[in-house]
Amino acid sequence: MKISLPFNSKMQKRDFLFGVATASFQIEGGIDSRLPCIWDTFCNTPNKIRDNSDGATACDHYNLWQQDVDLIESLNVDAYRLSISWPRVITAEGALNQQGVDFYIGVLDRLIEKGIKPFVTLYHWDLPQHLEDNGGWLNRDTAYKFRDYADLISTAFGDRVHSYATLNEPFCSAYLGYEAGIHAPGLKSRSFGKKAAHHLLLAHGLAMQVLQKNSPNALNGIVLNFTPCYPQSNSLQDLNASNIADAHFNQWYIKPLFDKCYPSIIENLPAEELPQIESGDMEIIAQPLDFMGVNFYTRAVYKACAENQFEQVTVPDVPHTDIGWEIYPKALSELLLSLNDLYPLPPLYITENGAAMDDKLQDGSVADEDRTQYYHQHLNAVNDAIEAGVDIRGYFAWSLMDNFEWAEGYLKRFGIVYVDYQTQQRTLKNSAKAYRDFISLRT
Repeated sequence: MKISLPFNSKMQKRDFLFGVATASFQIEGGIDSRLPCIWDTFCNTPNKIRDNSDGATACDHYNLWQQDVDLIESLNVDAYRLSISWPRVITAEGALNQQGVDFYIGVLDRLIEKGIKPFVTLYHWDLPQHLEDNGGWLNRDTAYKFRDYADLISTAFGDRVHSYATLNEPFCSAYLGYEAGIHAPGLKSRSFGKKAAHHLLLAHGLAMQVLQKNSPNALNGIVLNFTPCYPQSNSLQDLNASNIADAHFNQWYIKPLFDKCYPSIIENLPAEELPQIESGDMEIIAQPLDFMGVNFYTRAVYKACAENQFEQVTVPDVPHTDIGWEIYPKALSELLLSLNDLYPLPPLYITENGAAMDDKLQDGSVADEDRTQYYHQHLNAVNDAIEAGVDIRGYFAWSLMDNFEWAEGYLKRFGIVYVDYQTQQRTLKNSAKAYRDFISLRT
């Protein structure tokens, strides 16, 4: 199975950027060299992680980073998207932890030496636990703590970073962490989700201000995840239900960035669910972006279940990944076109796209042709959006390697590289070889 695009695709040119991506808590381990974070606490709470595992070792990237950078180089990618562990680089008092800073400087310098552009995410969900103890993202002050962290670390990194993203997927932090209780810190209250989301977006805006000052030559922006919402039928009720779901789960996080306001559903929220918006907040949130990252995996289908209420439904007889997500590549191109129509977008990067599959290591290889097919289909969906006029500059495969998959523990494998968690042996899956070969053919 090969990955291919139309002969004249702009993605076949060398100036279109291809990369791989990871996140600090999911791969690093090195737990003794940093402060505790909310995911450490969540992992130590019974019945939160499906296999009762934790991130104490993960892929041991903290110790094996040099061989992992060699691994990245072997894939012929242009860029590597990594996240910084806030509790590794900032002390409880708010100063730089030089040991943690030096770890990342070593990684960044090695990447640059090999000609690989570092795309750095400042927050990929691992909030320091001491900040959560003071209210976490429900506390407005956390946004200012994040600004201070962004200021210190971007100054320390100097000109090493090609691109900074403030946040990865604020929807997941706010909704899954504070409203649904599925992710750390595991709070479950409808009155929390929108409040946490507002403070996250405020943190983004505040951090953008310092990034543009400290790192004016970097591409500075944010990464949002989108799960496009489709109606089960063409009935007005189902169309309305899918639109309301879209406003809650997708538009809530992007509309403030460009329109300086939340979607109109805010007018129907009960008082206890309303975010606490102070004068000037929306202007701070809507800082000009050098780029926006789009993370995409699947779509969701909704039906109406009561007036202005929605319920997600399962589509029968369709292909799914091992995590249960429908494979529907067309939703990616349709998403990109709709965002392009709705907002004055900066250049876009597909910052995550990939699939969990039921991988088996047999005789030293992993024949994951289903994942290669997923990449082939979705890269072509990106190409369709580019041909329709969307300005997309790059694509990152999620993930470089199998890792700690949050509430799923180590049960789901998203990597294009297989990790044996007992030996920490890395093995290129067939999808990694197909991705490498595809990248290498560009002109």
